[in-house]
Amino acid sequence: MELDEIRMLADTSPAWRLLRARNAPLVLAFLGRHFVEDNAGARSQSELVEARDELLHVVNARLPEGEGYAAAPVTYLDDWAAPDSAWLRRFYPAGSDEVHYDATPALEKAYAWVSTLRARPSIGTESRLHLLVDLLRQMVHGAEADPETRLAELRRRREEIDAQIADVEAGRVQVMEGAALRERYQFFSSTARELLADFREVEENFRALDRAARERIATWDAGKGELLASLVTDRADIAGSDQGRSFQAFYDFLLSQDRQEELADLLEQVRALEEITVDPRVRRVHHDWYDAAERTQTVVRSLSEQLRRFLDDQVWVENRRVLEIVRQIETAALAVRGAPPSSGLELDETRVAVNLPFERPLYDVRPPSAVDSTVTSGDVSDLDTSGLFAQTFVDTARLAEQVRTVVPPRSSALLHEVVELYPLRDGLAELVGYLALSEEDLRVDLDESRTVMVSWQDPRLGERTVRMPEATVSRS
Repeated sequence: MELDEIRMLADTSPAWRLLRARNAPLVLAFLGRHFVEDNAGARSQSELVEARDELLHVVNARLPEGEGYAAAPVTYLDDWAAPDSAWLRRFYPAGSDEVHYDATPALEKAYAWVSTLRARPSIGTESRLHLLVDLLRQMVHGAEADPETRLAELRRRREEIDAQIADVEAGRVQVMEGAALRERYQFFSSTARELLADFREVEENFRALDRAARERIATWDAGKGELLASLVTDRADIAGSDQGRSFQAFYDFLLSQDRQEELADLLEQVRALEEITVDPRVRRVHHDWYDAAERTQTVVRSLSEQLRRFLDDQVWVENRRVLEIVRQIETAALAVRGAPPSSGLELDETRVAVNLPFERPLYDVRPPSAVDSTVTSGDVSDLDTSGLFAQTFVDTARLAEQVRTVVPPRSSALLHEVVELYPLRDGLAELVGYLALSEEDLRVDLDESRTVMVSWQDPRLGERTVRMPEATVSRS
């Protein structure tokens, strides 16, 4: 880092300002325990005032008279949330009229740096080395596009796993020692807490986007289409960035029920190890991850709600303008009704209406129509009534069974091939019955681009042929 950049951070960074504050130990001890250690999220003013009052009572009892903290607890909270400090975020949550406070990323960074100053009982390097090597392998093999190279790597890993399986089957089980277990648990604990701090910074980035969107909406005086395009573009840029994609992948991972159960089971098994002193802060770290991710998602949802509220407001304004115009028209109509203009009303028409006298038809007397409604009885013995009784019934169940006999499950066949195996008995009516099959496991599709000829024998007319689109019968 350059000297100018360090000077700028010393003047503008809230985290640096916190470390230089006169009461920095008190701020870090109180806020760090409530927001970082407990990961409780936003807290109401009454809860923090009560906790702050208890802490001040204990601290003032230890200090000499005249050196204690005499200000009210609320004053401290307001000072820490002031823009000059920016260690707390002061806001009113939806549905509540009480002030709430939440930690800022500056507090997380300052507390994390102070935590690193504590002497560690042991410094593990083996687990970090293994992690670095694994990360390098993931990058190299993940970016490899040659199939042969990737197959060679996968075969090598398979040989290693086969060798480990052979050792276990032979009774040669290598158990990780206590020092290695403690080293890896310490690395897991620190990384898990750092991940919560990263979530708070991601949440702050999304909140800055939401605040910028609100300011832009409040001062916008142009068309809403341009504003929406700008806001949606900003939101898409955040979601499409490396940070946004990584957060979404992590959130999807946490939403998986199988992953949650696996994490809970692994944490329970680790806590049961005798070689490890369990860190109480990571007992339910997977739930803390989910809570932090949900708070970030809430900020994203608030941005979407702000866009929807802006659209609703714009619609209301437009509807109000329409109502004002309608009322102006009604007022003008009432004023004209009492005193109509002497010159009459002027209406714009597209053409002049001209009716010539000889264009109208002359009167035409039409003769009455003679209607004889009497019915004479005739001889019905010579009438041919065979057509009334020669009705054709197509058994669609038989057709469906014929199709199932020819077409196996999950396959298809051409309809004219089915007709060749089972000739048409009822002619064209039976062919239409095939096309109208409505069974659950059968479907008939027509190909209009191709035609086929279907023939059958008619008892009275002989061989008949019809041209039809090619039909395919499919069976599920």
